Amino acid sequence: MTRTVYYTATSLDGFIADERHSLDWLLSRHSDEHGPMGYAEFEKRVGALAMGATTYEWVREHGGPEAWSYTVPAWVFTHRQLTAYPDADIRFTASEVAEVHGQMVAAAGDRDVWIVGGGDLAGQFADHGLLDEVVVAIAPVTLGGGAPLLPRRLELTRTEEAVNGEFVCVRYDVVRT
Repeated sequence: MTRTVYYTATSLDGFIADERHSLDWLLSRHSDEHGPMGYAEFEKRVGALAMGATTYEWVREHGGPEAWSYTVPAWVFTHRQLTAYPDADIRFTASEVAEVHGQMVAAAGDRDVWIVGGGDLAGQFADHGLLDEVVVAIAPVTLGGGAPLLPRRLELTRTEEAVNGEFVCVRYDVVRT
């Protein structure tokens, strides 16, 4: 069954990027991508991506024009004109998440839809009852401000926890009301 999953990392005080949109605090931390709740196993479950414009621009700026490593279809939610990666299956959209979620699920097949970065984007999925799971790796750092992890009130049920390198990782199911 396809699930829509917000898989991300956060500072202890609940920010996914600092006030300058930097991820330096995250990239300097140790984790094992093959370890408990690591990226390698998670990535195998992903059949489609949902990404906000700010995350997309960060990937382009920090990875360069050839750095698109995703092989599954991606929807980038934006109201701006963005440059696509050559030969990548990227669909830029200004539509509401509810309008394109079915397309993402169909493209994912029997795998999951991954909300890549963007707490507000994850919140938009949650607002429409489309967010199934939140997986968060908590780093031992506080930022004092920046982009919030998930700027919505959600009820969650913890289903798994693990330690991976410097991170405490927690998996939650979203409680439907």
